[in-house]
Amino acid sequence: MDNIVDSLNNAYQEFVASAANVLETKESSATQKTAATDAALENLKKKWELFRVSCDQAEEFVESIKQRIGSECLVDEATGSMAGKSGQQSTGLPPISAVRLEQMSKAVRWLVIELQHGSGNAGGAAAHAHPSAPFDARFPEDGAQ
Repeated sequence: MDNIVDSLNNAYQEFVASAANVLETKESSATQKTAATDAALENLKKKWELFRVSCDQAEEFVESIKQRIGSECLVDEATGSMAGKSGQQSTGLPPISAVRLEQMSKAVRWLVIELQHGSGNAGGAAAHAHPSAPFDARFPEDGAQ
């Protein structure tokens, strides 16, 4: 994470310095278009693109961390491992095993993928889940699907 923050900070500092250079170059050329102002503007454009790339990378990192935290919280809540910790309220739902939660999560992911690919056969997909997301026969609700 420190590398991403440093990269973003460096890209920002270079972009600001480049913008200042454009202003100084324009001022020194009496606001006339010269080769120096063109070069300064081109450099500013490059620094802007680098800054945008750094912002995109930081945003991707933040999104991945948000998903990871959300997944961990979901597993904690579903498996009941948070019950009694730090005064949190129970949802009243019976806890399920982490393995079971993983199986259901995979099945939902495959349904989403099939829907995104336009299969239009979501009902059929539920009837025969993808082989990498097998259901445990010990759970009667799986047999109903």
